[in-house]
Amino acid sequence: MNKLFNELPILNETKEAIKALGLVETTDIQHHTIDHLLEKKDLIGQAQTGTGKTFAFAIPMIEHIDPKSNVIQGLVICPTRELTLQVYKEFVKLVKFNKDIRITSIYGGESYQKQFKALQNHPHIVVATPGRAIDHLERKTMDLSHLEMLVMDEADEMLKMGFQEDLEKLLKDTPQDRQTALFSATMPDFIKKVAQKYQRNPEIVVIKTKALTVDKIDQYYYMIKKSDRDQLLLRVLDFFHPTSAIIFANTKKDVDHVAAYLQKFNYEADALHGDLKQNQRDYVMNKFRSRKLTLLVATDVAARGLDVSHVDVVINYELPFEDEVYVHRIGRTGRAGESGMSVSFVYPSMRGKLMLIEKFIKSKMQELEIPTILEITQKQDDKLFDDIKHYIDVKEKNYTELIDRLIKTGYDVDDIISALIEKLSVKIKPYEDISKPRTKQDSFSQISSRGDRQGRRSDRSGRSGDRSQRSSDRSNGPRNSGPSNLVLVDMNIGKQDGLRAPHLLDYFKKNADMYPKNIGDINIHDNHTTFEINAKAVKRLDQLNNKIFKGRQLKFKITKK
Repeated sequence: MNKLFNELPILNETKEAIKALGLVETTDIQHHTIDHLLEKKDLIGQAQTGTGKTFAFAIPMIEHIDPKSNVIQGLVICPTRELTLQVYKEFVKLVKFNKDIRITSIYGGESYQKQFKALQNHPHIVVATPGRAIDHLERKTMDLSHLEMLVMDEADEMLKMGFQEDLEKLLKDTPQDRQTALFSATMPDFIKKVAQKYQRNPEIVVIKTKALTVDKIDQYYYMIKKSDRDQLLLRVLDFFHPTSAIIFANTKKDVDHVAAYLQKFNYEADALHGDLKQNQRDYVMNKFRSRKLTLLVATDVAARGLDVSHVDVVINYELPFEDEVYVHRIGRTGRAGESGMSVSFVYPSMRGKLMLIEKFIKSKMQELEIPTILEITQKQDDKLFDDIKHYIDVKEKNYTELIDRLIKTGYDVDDIISALIEKLSVKIKPYEDISKPRTKQDSFSQISSRGDRQGRRSDRSGRSGDRSQRSSDRSNGPRNSGPSNLVLVDMNIGKQDGLRAPHLLDYFKKNADMYPKNIGDINIHDNHTTFEINAKAVKRLDQLNNKIFKGRQLKFKITKK
């Protein structure tokens, strides 16, 4: 049994705040980390999102604060603005009864003047995104010379987003005797290097994923051609008619495409991804939270921090690269004790990925047949029937006089009812035909024993890359490829060109049939980028030389074999 919160050697005010939240027992990550952090030990915590890790570091950080000292003593770095706000709100909950501790959040997209004022108010704890934290350090508007504890939350996500240089700068520019805690879902090489260089004998806590909380979620999938996804999406939405749904896509380009496609057919849909301006993202998220928007089309990173309980359907426009991300996605539905539903679009080359996800969640998804026009019509008629019954039960006004006027005009009751139902009914769209793809009955049962066969398949990634599980820890390099199989390449595009790791991976995949499993460490610098690539795939870079990417002519140079 894990410790109870009231057994922890922490402030009574913190215990009171936790009690007010209705929490009694610590989660696994809290049970195994809080004591170490209270003792001011450095720590690496490996746990998935949703395991309670925010309280795991927030409770000890609050405990270490000296309210009489008007300096920043605790700093938490998060990958996105949304997660920064979410973590900040968790801190606020914990200091509800301790008004002497001041906390603020700083992130991109918000007024500098507001942040200057907040920092001048001498916060004890700052929750920030990497870029804005560095910005304030360079402007000398934030002083970390008295920092006692530094936490990097979701460190692996920050690496994927190209923040390695910023993280290293924060580690170098803060007191060397500070306490450092890193939390990550995976364990990339960078975190191991940080432990060696910047931490003092860190405690390592690994919380293995238990039985995943997907039992209240009905999980379905459709096997289709990739080119038929848009048409299937229309049918699925009209068949299930969700009142609130999130449609996840893997790229910003797909998010924009899907949102525009749905808007063309008059669905209440909008896009959410990192390229939108902050005020646009806030506007879309607030609309969805307040139920003024039915369909939210989003990337995974942009949807972080969106905490809503009214989502009845999650749709995967494409399966995510990582198994854990699938769980995070479908976990958006079936909340607050309610049941939920997820629908995934799968094409034949992703069948292996589907089986890997099923193995990970220890559950089988049910394949559905593509809804026919007749089935959609019947389903909509059933909904219309229920809606009319509801309107009859809750009607607030009597329309007998209006009905009598219509009858006197020459219409009978059947004509009137038919006209009103026609007005209420959903017009059937001109759906295009969708045929289920023919697939070879490949033996995917052997996919779990990947071993050396994965390496032998790596030179065929253009043909079968979509079937391969993207490494949940890309920075460790290609799966089953030792250091001797990696080549270090320098590219003439960097951070100042707006490059981020996902952009590069997406470009390689679309333009050179080169999949993430072939790529190792990616280090994005101001005006250039270095990355590791499987030696067998390096020749594919030739076809990209001199191509235009991010507004510049691509140049590659092999720096180490």
